[in-house]
Amino acid sequence: MASAEGQQHPLTIYWYMWIALFVLSGFSYATDFMDQGYLRWSLIVTLMLLKACGIIFIFMHMGWERRALKLAILVPPVFICVLIWLMAIEADHTWLTRIEFFGESTFVPEAMPHHD
Repeated sequence: MASAEGQQHPLTIYWYMWIALFVLSGFSYATDFMDQGYLRWSLIVTLMLLKACGIIFIFMHMGWERRALKLAILVPPVFICVLIWLMAIEADHTWLTRIEFFGESTFVPEAMPHHD
């Protein structure tokens, strides 16, 4: 009877990832001392995505999966993000179009006459 052998990853890769997450988190917390603006928010999002990718790649063992499974899991969220971005552009266009054609509303409802 043959024994089933599993794949064993070296523990050092997990330690390196843990240290990288610690350093990235330190940089992320350091952005609290920056002024509000696009640079700060882009750094926060970039560091967040780097940490998420590292966790998915190492701790969720996605790095050792076949390419077809990686694409099946990672591509649909990219398409969803693109569709959300397109809807946000459309919503902004629709709002600006309404203001352009209808203007700001100055309608104030009158009190209804009271009939006894």
